[in-house]
Amino acid sequence: MTAKERFFEIYTNKIHREGSDKLLDYLSSTGCDFFTAPASTRFHGAYEGGLCEHSLNVYDCLCDYLARERMRSVYGLGCSEETAAIVALLHDICKINFYKPSFRNVKDEHGVWQKVPSYEIEDNLPYGHGEKSVYILSGFLRLTREEAFAIRFHMGFSGSEEVRLVSDAFEKFPLAFALHTADMEATIFMEKDKKN
Repeated sequence: MTAKERFFEIYTNKIHREGSDKLLDYLSSTGCDFFTAPASTRFHGAYEGGLCEHSLNVYDCLCDYLARERMRSVYGLGCSEETAAIVALLHDICKINFYKPSFRNVKDEHGVWQKVPSYEIEDNLPYGHGEKSVYILSGFLRLTREEAFAIRFHMGFSGSEEVRLVSDAFEKFPLAFALHTADMEATIFMEKDKKN
């Protein structure tokens, strides 16, 4: 099963909110590169289809994290399957039509400069990162407050936000911390060694 097929399967089985069908139509349209876009310029998932693959990795990590007994019994952290699918699969929707193919110069093993394929940012909607994802999603479906905060703060302390805002969001909306943890696990452990 391809990453796109798996995305469709999870999305259609778990997400039934009003507007979700229109969002899936948009993601599949020719005006949207969600299934072919990279996840970054040259770090994790910096290859065609990297964004979809990263979204699936975050989904898997989030489901595993939320399934831990300690999360439920000690911390009271839980959410519906629909919420888990929405926040994980769509947290980086802000990266749609965001990267364009480019080249960069790197030295090969002999110290000779070579031009290699890469990506560069072309941001036509400069609205931040997490907040842009919330903005785009809100045009299709209604997010709960917890979903909106989870997506908005999924970058955690690695974003440009004021530290106090991140701490407050994590404390008030534990799903935000869980999504951030899943995003970092996917990025650092699952995707770090994959050749870009």
